[in-house]
Amino acid sequence: MGNYYIPVKYLFSHILDAKIIDAPMITNKTVELGSKYSPDFVCMPFKYTLGTMIECLDKKANVLFQAGGGCRYGYYSELQERILKDLGYDFKLVNLVTMGQADVKKIYRDFKSLDDNFSGIKALYYLFITSKMVKYMDKIDDFIRQNIGFEVKKNSFINLNKEMLYKFSKVKSYMGLRFLYLKYKRKFKKIPVKKDKNHLKVGIIGELYTLMEPFSNYFLERELASYNIEVKRYTNAHYLLFEKKNKVKWYLKYARDYAKYRLGADGLDNVGRAKYLCKHGYDGIIHIKSSFCTPEISAMAILNRISSDYDIPIAYFSFDTENSDEAMKTRLEAFLDMIKMRRDRNE
Repeated sequence: MGNYYIPVKYLFSHILDAKIIDAPMITNKTVELGSKYSPDFVCMPFKYTLGTMIECLDKKANVLFQAGGGCRYGYYSELQERILKDLGYDFKLVNLVTMGQADVKKIYRDFKSLDDNFSGIKALYYLFITSKMVKYMDKIDDFIRQNIGFEVKKNSFINLNKEMLYKFSKVKSYMGLRFLYLKYKRKFKKIPVKKDKNHLKVGIIGELYTLMEPFSNYFLERELASYNIEVKRYTNAHYLLFEKKNKVKWYLKYARDYAKYRLGADGLDNVGRAKYLCKHGYDGIIHIKSSFCTPEISAMAILNRISSDYDIPIAYFSFDTENSDEAMKTRLEAFLDMIKMRRDRNE
């Protein structure tokens, strides 16, 4: 899921005496494998993750880790394990989340079964470093989204980010990580940008996996940046792990004119975010999800009301195996033309 394999690999390589196999980047082959062995009407993240699991097992992995919750994703692991074992794969699946909750005692037992020398204290230390790494990555990503569409030299942000992530993967302590973060934060701010005062701003909301894995949304953020647009995206790993529990209460209060109850997964969050984006000068909103994502389908009717009330356009993109890059770009161009015409009309 995006670049988050870097902190995950960092954590596992420091707390387990095991060879950590890099999961291959998602490609059309991954999607084909996952779709071939998945139920037809399951949502796309199931197919992406199943395809990735098959590719990892083919690379001789014999232990897989799964973590997920909040919607049907919390039930994926049992079904995926059954599918893979029916295909003849011999492996152990460790589910880090059970019934939407992380059971610390169970996780400790699972890790201990993999490595007799596993140390809980050592794991906590590296878990702390990993959590900070995720936080710093997400902060830098937010800055990149705001500015990459206006860089003077193409790929300046992408290349520097790759360099930073490589250095992050080699840190030996929290202080070393902190030093690197501050160093690269200054470097990112020094990248020349040419940002017009009246540039367009677009917020992206929707289902978490499709938001966070660029391949699953056809690299939508990169495409928006090519049109000199500032992008705002809320959902990231740090939010889901450390902020969501408290933030949902705020969203429920903030969006009470539109939703009185939680919609499941990130549905309510996105209602609140849409209202906030409308009230804070954004020119348009893009809502993305995988096909058959029930919480987001529930939110869409409410989002239409918000769009009407604030006269802010919302474009809906639903991704499945039948989508194409060209179709996405055509619809995106039409949406961007619309928000530009709206801006010109208002001016």
